[in-house]
Amino acid sequence: MSSPEEPLGQADRTEGDINLSDRRRAWQQDNVDDATRETLARDSAAFLHQSLSTPCLTELTGCNGVYLIDASGRRYMDFHGNSLHQVGHAHPLVIEAVKRQLDDLAFCPRRFTNQSAITLAERLAELAPENLTKVLFAPGGTAAIGIAMKLARYATGRHKTISMLDSFHGASLDAISIGGEELFRDGLGPLLPGCFHVAWPSAEAEAEAIERILVDEGDIGAVIAEPMRCTTIDRPPDAYWRRVRELCDQHAALLVFDEIPLALGRTGRMFCCEHSGVTPDILVLGKGLGGGVMPMAAAIARADLDIAPHRALGHYTHEKSPLGAAAGLATLDVIESENLLERSRELGAETLERLREMQQRHDAVIGVRGLGLAMGVELDCADDAERVLYDCLANGLSFKVSAGTVLTLTPPLTITNEQMAEAIAILDAALGRL
Repeated sequence: MSSPEEPLGQADRTEGDINLSDRRRAWQQDNVDDATRETLARDSAAFLHQSLSTPCLTELTGCNGVYLIDASGRRYMDFHGNSLHQVGHAHPLVIEAVKRQLDDLAFCPRRFTNQSAITLAERLAELAPENLTKVLFAPGGTAAIGIAMKLARYATGRHKTISMLDSFHGASLDAISIGGEELFRDGLGPLLPGCFHVAWPSAEAEAEAIERILVDEGDIGAVIAEPMRCTTIDRPPDAYWRRVRELCDQHAALLVFDEIPLALGRTGRMFCCEHSGVTPDILVLGKGLGGGVMPMAAAIARADLDIAPHRALGHYTHEKSPLGAAAGLATLDVIESENLLERSRELGAETLERLREMQQRHDAVIGVRGLGLAMGVELDCADDAERVLYDCLANGLSFKVSAGTVLTLTPPLTITNEQMAEAIAILDAALGRL
């Protein structure tokens, strides 16, 4: 990775906003006051530096609904949210549920259980696609991916995996081994053996790449993938996943879907895999499960994969977190009571049409795609994407830049029509200033 003094290369532009660039420094010069600069200096001195996090953009002091609020009182509409704000920031029902749980039971060691954790597991099993009925919680998505990988090894007796190039499944060594992001793998030396990667598919026929590895290796334990890539909003044809499902069955490999950023309504269905009608053997979710308040993730598996009673699959201190479970239950209640699945579908379709109309007026936009309230606007070059990002930030709209050129728009499902219109207007104006 580049240091602040080194020129930015392509690897620096593949994931997230470009936080070491001259344009970032210029934005901060114009939009950050002296008190905040002092806070950012303290942050830099206190924390280990890492890409995508350091240096920080500014200081936040609040968040509510669609908004992030910085130390100077500036509000940003959050169309990034690290994909965890399906019900918005600080939803009052989620906050109240966590407060009640704090008064009743704040922590539960692994050897005990509690009503909140059991009830959340039961509700997830009811909501998940058919036959996915056994749950294990974890404090984050990366940990839940680790659970799925270990369970696949126990179930098949095989350690080899197939996953997608440029995919992201977490930042731990096991997760980056199956992930394909150069940014997270570069310079770390040997990773897990037996991790094969194929190109992200754009057609049904490209399942042949997976088939070749399954046949040639003969001992693949799992195929691990996002049913839709959340960063660039790329979704393979439904027939592709149906073929992959068939291939996994033929070769006794498990199919693991990573829905950490997509589950709980982001695409207009509770789970993204419902769109293709393909049920994995293990489904992993996280991020939004904690209601944007608590770290919470889960792996949901077929009942017949409950085969490791004498092994440690997760073994996390907060395995049955009452606080995380309370937040998760409240999140599911909000999704149901506020009809957020329907809202995601309807508002997402309307917004996609607006974005396509916008594409006709801006030559820099070369592609628009989306499913529910996960939308991507692809620009012609990374420099244009960076310029639009900081222009929008200066005018109160925050989003993620993925693969260098894709503006990834993932607002809360609770966003109002008026707020969405305002956000699209900010983006439209920024594109007009290129």
